[in-house]
Amino acid sequence: MTDSPWQGDACSLVEEYRAGRRHPKEEMQATLNAVKASGLNSESFIDTDGALERAAAADISLPFGGVPLGIKELDPVKGWPDTEASMPFADRIATKTSIHVNRITERGGTVAFGLTTASEFGGVNVTRTVLNGATRNPWNTSRTPGGSSGGSAAGVAGGLYTLATAGDGGGSIRIPAGFTGLVGLKATYGRIPRGPGAEFSNLTVTVGCVSRSVRDTARWFDVCNGHDAHDPLSLPRVDGWEAGLGTVNVKGLRVAIVSDWGGAVVSPAMWNVLLETADFLVANAGLKRVDNLDTSLPRMGAAWSISGMIEIAHALKDHWPACADQLTPEMRLGLEYTAGKYNAEARSRIEERRAALNTRMAQIFQDVDLIITATNPDIAFNAEGPLPSEFGGIKAGAGNNGQLTFPCNLYGNPGISVPGGFVDGLPVGLQIIGPHFSEPILLELAHRLERERPWPLVATGSPL
Repeated sequence: MTDSPWQGDACSLVEEYRAGRRHPKEEMQATLNAVKASGLNSESFIDTDGALERAAAADISLPFGGVPLGIKELDPVKGWPDTEASMPFADRIATKTSIHVNRITERGGTVAFGLTTASEFGGVNVTRTVLNGATRNPWNTSRTPGGSSGGSAAGVAGGLYTLATAGDGGGSIRIPAGFTGLVGLKATYGRIPRGPGAEFSNLTVTVGCVSRSVRDTARWFDVCNGHDAHDPLSLPRVDGWEAGLGTVNVKGLRVAIVSDWGGAVVSPAMWNVLLETADFLVANAGLKRVDNLDTSLPRMGAAWSISGMIEIAHALKDHWPACADQLTPEMRLGLEYTAGKYNAEARSRIEERRAALNTRMAQIFQDVDLIITATNPDIAFNAEGPLPSEFGGIKAGAGNNGQLTFPCNLYGNPGISVPGGFVDGLPVGLQIIGPHFSEPILLELAHRLERERPWPLVATGSPL
């Protein structure tokens, strides 16, 4: 009898199933029991009967056959709540299932059991909403797991389940991964299709997972990537990311180690830890460090915010402004601030800035093959918020959150967050960034770091 959820990674759980040492239905029951007993508030909906029925029939020959799966509540699952983590949609039910969820459950064999909490409309780097309350970081429950994929990260790092879906429109995979000691890959734009029916918005959103190991993430993308006609911007299928781990030649690749990527202000105490980890990785992998490189980028924060709020304003058009008091403060302020600002002139300015960023990023990746930086400006902040405006004693402004991550979203290139050490008992994430289609290189470097400096797969001191 399985009393508690598996504390290893998802790939090793599948091995346990195939060896007959664990069973998917017993594993699912242990997961459901742990979720019910947890104080992390990492789930917003549980399909108990359906999960147990699906687990009993799981095909363990599939890549993730029988593995319990948390689905971010911004990912639609037909027949389940479709709330966008927002009170105005508390009673809405999804009428379709996303391509991403279909692939990881049908091709991959995972068993979805419920929805993980997210920030409202995925728009904030803290998972705290009027609808669900605050989600807690398992390393320190007074702190946030980040957002918007905060529930997914809290549940996986907290030992409740090994895998969960996640999405990244400005850092929402990498930021929670960094705060909770997980692996989080934001892939090249279009790597996993969105939809059916997904709107392109400002062309920044990618989907993926948060996981405990590099091989879990590599296997996830092996299962889920590839073009779908519902998403004309999705990329052709590629294979072999998991099989290639340990074989990708990275020696001699040029790398810049940048503390102020995107113009961010980073905590000095955290940067000291990450710099030591970065130096170790450079030496271990035989990378060639390039110093004194100009990595400055055009500022895109306001433009990104304005363009991103358009989709939210459209979704709430039948509710706003009557729903103002039902929204999280950040969403309410965002809607108020951007009202009337999106017009032909603003659209032209946004595209000019995006073009300038594209040009600048292309120039940087002519001079180096990789950027290593921080994932977040500092350790995880308070679970209830607000977004901090000071990092390591340095005034930075609340907009500092996300500056390290959203250049990849705007340019569409990949970035991965991997555990890079600890500050004050909390994990900090090292972000490795490459040009378009360089995911195998990023996974290889993450794999080398994982092999040489193994990280805890679940939060130390978590209840399980």
